[in-house]
Amino acid sequence: MFSLLWTAIIGLVVGALAKLIMPGKDPGGILVTMILGIAGSFLGTFLGRLVGHYQEGQSAGFIMSLIGAIILLAIYHFFKRRSVA
Repeated sequence: MFSLLWTAIIGLVVGALAKLIMPGKDPGGILVTMILGIAGSFLGTFLGRLVGHYQEGQSAGFIMSLIGAIILLAIYHFFKRRSVA
């Protein structure tokens, strides 16, 4: 139970930092920010395993989760800008 709460809190912090680092108008409130951070962690884990940084069963650290969240925000901004134009 506490691991889910911890995941949500870390996801919120990572998502908020990614929104601060990435310029532009970002979607959603606290829930979307939390989901962004958690999804960034999944993406960071996937990318880390792809390049051999993480082994099977290991998850991304804070920095890699932040990088994953920033990548997700960049993808969002790319498609948002493309649909407006």
